[in-house]
Formats: sequence, C-alpha cells, structure tokens
Amino acid sequence: MIINFSVSNFRSIKDKIILSFEATSDKNLEEYYVVEPRAGLRILKMAIIYGPNASGKTNVLRALDFLRKIVLEPFASKDKTFNFLPFKFDSVTPKQPTEFELEFFYRKTRYWYKVKLSPVAVLEEELFFSRTKRSLLYARTTDMAKQLTSIKFGSKVKVSKSTVEILQGNTLWNNTVLGGFMKTNIQIPEIKDVVDWFREKLLQPVSGLLPLELITSNLLEENIVSKENLIKLLRQADFAIENIEIKKEEIEDETLLGMLKKMEHARAAGVEKQDNSFFFLKKIFQHKIKSGIYNLEFEEESNGTQRFFGLAGLLLKTLKDGNILPIDELEASLHPDLIRHFLLTFLVNSKNSQLIATTHHRELLLEREILRRDVVWFTERKPNDQSTEMFSLSNFDTSVIRKQSSIYNFYKAGRFGAVPNLKSYYLKLGHEEQTEKIPVFPQA
Repeated sequence: MIINFSVSNFRSIKDKIILSFEATSDKNLEEYYVVEPRAGLRILKMAIIYGPNASGKTNVLRALDFLRKIVLEPFASKDKTFNFLPFKFDSVTPKQPTEFELEFFYRKTRYWYKVKLSPVAVLEEELFFSRTKRSLLYARTTDMAKQLTSIKFGSKVKVSKSTVEILQGNTLWNNTVLGGFMKTNIQIPEIKDVVDWFREKLLQPVSGLLPLELITSNLLEENIVSKENLIKLLRQADFAIENIEIKKEEIEDETLLGMLKKMEHARAAGVEKQDNSFFFLKKIFQHKIKSGIYNLEFEEESNGTQRFFGLAGLLLKTLKDGNILPIDELEASLHPDLIRHFLLTFLVNSKNSQLIATTHHRELLLEREILRRDVVWFTERKPNDQSTEMFSLSNFDTSVIRKQSSIYNFYKAGRFGAVPNLKSYYLKLGHEEQTEKIPVFPQA
C-alpha cells in the first residue's frame, strides 16, 4: 500500500507536492478507511482529488504512472530519452531534474524509494527498507560524462561483488536499478519484492485512453475475475443484466487479417488469436424483463453501462489482488448515486487495496456520514506561475471549518480554493456595436 507519494518538476507540478495516505488521529469510519499493517502505521484506503480544470489533478496520476513505467519498461539502449515534460512556465525548471519519492508497505516491509532524473538519464536513485529499523538497500549515482552507473548496497543486503558488477553493467544510465534488475539473471530478494510491487500491485490509471471494456473482457477470459461476481456487481448497481455471453466470430477479411498478423498485441484491440486464426470477442448482455429475456450487444448498451462494466472488472481485480487503482474523472458517464455505490462497494469489501480518484463531483462532499476529511485533497494553480499546488482538507483547522460545517458549501463558495476563477458571462465581440448596458443573467 502507498504511504506517501511526492513529485516535483513534472508537467504542471513545479514545487514538490505530496499525496499522503497516512491517516490522521481521526477515528471516524476507521474500520472502513484505515488499514494498520504494522503497529502505529495507519494507512488510508482512498484519496479523492478535487480541483478546477488544468489544475494538475490528472498530472498527479500521470506522475505515479510514469514512475511505474520507468521501473517496469526499462530502455534497451543508451540513446533513448524519457518521454515527460518538466515544468515549462519558468526559465530554470526545464534545465533542472525531476524528482519522485514513493513510500509504500509490502510483504511486512516498509520502503522509501527516490529517483532523480533528467530527460536523458537517471541521475540519482535511493531505496531504503525497514522491517524493524530503516536501512539502506542501495544507492545509485550516474557518471554523466562516462554514461555509467554506480551502485552501492547497504550492509543489511547480502550481495556478492560479482552480482553488483553484473547489475551495474545492465543498469544503463537511462534505467532505474529496478529496471536493470529486470534485465539481469541474478537473485536479490529485496529488490525482487520491490519490482513485484510495481508489477503486481500498482495499476495503470483509468483514463479516457484506457480501453476499459477490453481490459475487463480479458480479465474474464483469463479467469482473473469471475463472471458470476461481475454479474452480481452489475445487478447490485441496478443494471438488470441477467447474464453476459462472450461469442467468438472468426475474422475472414484479408486486409484486416494482414494488419492483425503484424500486431504484437492483437488482444488489446478486442481480438483473440488461436493458431493462425483471429476472432472478434463479442459481448452479449442478457436483460431479463417481465416479457422475457432480450439480448443487447455491448455497443448497444448505454455509455454508463459500458463505463461501469469496465470499472467493475478492475474493481473486482483490485479487491481480489490488493491493487492500487487510480481513476481519472471517476464521475464520467456515471449517475451520482452510482458513484456513491461504487465507492462504498470498494470501502466495504477492500482489505489492503487502495483507490485514488480525481473528480469534479462535488456533491460527494455532502456525504459527511461516509467521508473522512483526510481522504479529500485539492489542487489549484498558484497565481504567480500557474504551477500546481496540492493540499488536504485535513489541513484546515477548526478556525476555518468546524466539525458540523458543510464541506460542500464551503468548497462551492471557494473557501478552500481549488475552484475556477470565472469572469463575466458577457462577451463583447469585435463585430458588435458598443452598448452602454451590459446584459446580466437573472440571479447569476
């Protein structure tokens, strides 16, 4: 589980921001929100991020995913460069390094991971771990002139000199040590556990670019998620779906077949390969009403049904495997009651999984009986340079907001910030004649 994540000089994020999952002393809804994997360490299951458009909410998720990718997808050659943008509204930051820090708990161990990089190389990298006492796992530096990596292991890690030399040789200047380890035939259990966490626990963020429906279809096909549980979840969300049938239709179009044969991952396009044949995976949803059972293909379902079907598969996987699931714009195509139902389903059934969601659905802040303050975060643009600032609702003391105050009303009124700074509705267009009276919308 993530304890803290911070990033600086990444896209709209200039100065260091921190997203923390450390629970405050508040005991409200403790049994639903807080996991205590070790005495004194109380970790929240959820974080919800609010803020106006272009305030950096999505960039927080992008930064976490970027860190995941540079660990799991190491470059094979020295000439590859990192595909990210530093903060650009400044003359200095484009030349400065980008930094990530991630603190997490996995397999009875607490880890602190830090990476500093430029567009061409990992400059510095540190990994500490603690089962009883914090100790260095390794520290890495890069000789930029020679483009060579140097790795020093801590005294608590038993690793031979030859193993270190092999790992250094495979950790290119634009690889993390974790990425270099993935390319190397060596055994270092402490590093393997960290790589396993990135690979098995941290999921790719759900966004408009992620093919949700195909992911859930694959989870069903591979029996990672059971169809019975998926249908149960859909029914309890009032989708009146009796059954889901996946049909295979063989593709015979020669042009399409030629394209598919060149693809490495045809399944990502909703296609399955068997021997030299390709099949479309068609999903048929069976709806039971009083007059009988009727079928709809997936494409005939509403946007909300399609969206929830995709989210449902990932939710079930997250609950089963203890994943961290980031979701951008949770409210997309979903009714407010369904958003509430989704979050409560997660909270009631999760054991050691986490959900990070960005949203504009401020009515959720009315749900004081189901929401802890320390899970609510805000992003806004700093007025001087438009960079992202991030802060928690729990930062506001009782002099700002009392226990019985309406969080929703305070946020809507701009008392927390993190809302659009909107100007007049009136547009004086160039072709219009000058008028003395500016129209005002009633009660606006």
